[in-house]
Parts: sequence; C-alpha cells; structure tokens
Amino acid sequence: MSRLRIEASTALCLLQDAGRFGVRHLGVTQGGAADWCSMSWANWLLGNNLDATVIEITLGGFTVVAEDDCLLGLAGADLGAQIDGQPLSSWRSFKLGKGQRLQLTQPLLGARAYLAAPGGFDAPTVLGSRATVVREELGGLDGMGLPLANGAALGYRGESVLLREVPLALRPDLRANAPLDLVLGAQIGQFSGQSLFDVFNTTWALDSRADRMGIRLLGSALHYQGQPMISEGIPLGAVQVPPDGQPIVLLNDRQTIGGYPRLGALTPLALARLAQCLPGDRVRFTPVMQERAWQAHLDYLKSYL
Repeated sequence: MSRLRIEASTALCLLQDAGRFGVRHLGVTQGGAADWCSMSWANWLLGNNLDATVIEITLGGFTVVAEDDCLLGLAGADLGAQIDGQPLSSWRSFKLGKGQRLQLTQPLLGARAYLAAPGGFDAPTVLGSRATVVREELGGLDGMGLPLANGAALGYRGESVLLREVPLALRPDLRANAPLDLVLGAQIGQFSGQSLFDVFNTTWALDSRADRMGIRLLGSALHYQGQPMISEGIPLGAVQVPPDGQPIVLLNDRQTIGGYPRLGALTPLALARLAQCLPGDRVRFTPVMQERAWQAHLDYLKSYL
C-alpha cells in the first residue's frame, strides 16, 4: 500500500465518495462529495471509478507528504496548490515524489478541491460508503466520522500511469454568476405572488451560516400562505423556507425529514456549482422542468466518457 502522511489539516478536510444510498428510511443521511462534478473529474484523471474515495478539501489549510513516489489527481477549486512551494494547477494529474510536500493553502476561486489517488483512498466501508458524516459519526479513515487529522496516514492500493488534464471546455464554471436551476416543488403555489417574483428576479447572498447540511440565503423575505405541514422526506438540494422567510438549500449532510415548505430542489449540476460558492457570493434561481433537468444531467455525464 502506498501512503501520504498528513502534515496539516482542518475540520473541513474529509474523505468522501458518492455517498450512502438506501438507508434514509433508517434516518441516515446521504453524505458524499458536495461537488460531485469535481470529485468525478479528479477520479477521471487517474482512470478510477468516478465515485472512488477522494479527499474533499474545503477552503485550504491542507498539507500532505508523499511516503512513496505517486501519481495523484486534483480537480475543483483553486486553493493555491503548491508542490514544495511551486504552484500547481488544478484539473490535472501530477507526480509527487517521495518526500515531496503538497499544500493547498487558501481559496482563490471556488471553495472545495478534490484530491484523488489511484484506486481511491483506503478506509472502512460503513453502510455501503466511506463518506464522512461528522454529525452521524459515520465514514472517514476510522469509520467513526472524524475529519482528517494531522499525522494520519492516507493509504491507497491502485496504480495509475495517466498524466492528463480535463479539457478547458469540460471544466465546470466555478464562478457564482450562472443561474441555479430550480425544479419547482409541491408547495410552490402556496407562496405569495410577490414572493414568487422575488425568488426568480432578485439575487440571493450566501450567508456565513453554511455547512455541509445546508446554506442559508439572504434576500427578500418570502411569505408562505399555506397550511402548516407535516414533516416529510427531504431530497438533496431542497430549498426550504423557514418562518423568517430566508431560504435554506439543503446539502449532502441534511436531515432526512423536515416540515418547512419548499420552493423545490436544485438540479445536481446547480448543487455542484453552489458547493463552490463562498459566503457573500450572490446567486440567482431560474425555474426548470424536471425533464429538462434530467436531460442536462445525463448530457453532462456523457462528458466523462
């Protein structure tokens, strides 16, 4: 087994894969990479399965040293990556020699970078996934949901000789200015007319109150006029509106049920883009039909082939 040794890490550096499925009826959330597009590209660079286990590095502050010569893949946010102090561009596979140090320092564009190793990083499988969910104490290096810690060893067993980069035309746009596609939900018609106008015709600022459970958006207060709701299942990307009228987009580590009315849910591509936004960034919503959303998703998946 080849290894990387962690020299610096934060509570926001986690092992992730595509997440857990088939367990929400047990109250277990999905977890998984917040930006699934970048995770998949990081694995594609090495010829891995697209859902192989990677490191999700949020906002930087992460350093590893290679204990063996290795080939790694890096995709997603520009977090000022360096090898022994020399700049390293993202969206490519690269060699890291024994004793060399890889650092990801701070966000320059986007919020989350994904580091892949040949075959995926080794960790115990818990309920079908290695994804780290800190709140539920599941996944990660020890299976107990802990973030990656200083001094820990990251092992992997695969081999890769692929030195390649993601073509420019296929790299996701990590800027926040593209509209976020929203599939309308069951309660959409129970908001006031002014609220529905504001949802799609104003911009929303990302609040600093954000984590892998959800992101609060700040803007015009939305007014729900329907009856109180009974808690129901919540899909990934659901846009809930609590009593204060400020919507919350629910992400991978969300709770499995909730009773707030929903505007709808973001599409998978919109969710990946939102995961790369920083507090203070402004976003817009645009309504889409479910059929169009799925077709866009399938068309994007073809880009990995």
